[in-house]
Amino acid sequence: MGEIVNLNRYRKAQDRLRQQKEAEENRVRFGRTRDEKVKERAERERRDRELDGHRRDDPE
Repeated sequence: MGEIVNLNRYRKAQDRLRQQKEAEENRVRFGRTRDEKVKERAERERRDRELDGHRRDDPE
C-alpha cells in the first residue's frame, strides 16, 4: 500500500515551488541588486554635480 498524501498540502507545495521558480526568473529578467541601484544613483548625482559645476552664468 502506498503512502497517504494530503492533496491540499501537495497542491500548496506545488504552487509554492511554481511561484518560487517564477520569482527567480523575474529576478533574473528584471532585477538589479541594491548595490547596483545605489552605485547608479551615486554616479548620476556625481555627473549632475560635475555638469552643474561647468555651467556658465548668463550675464544679464
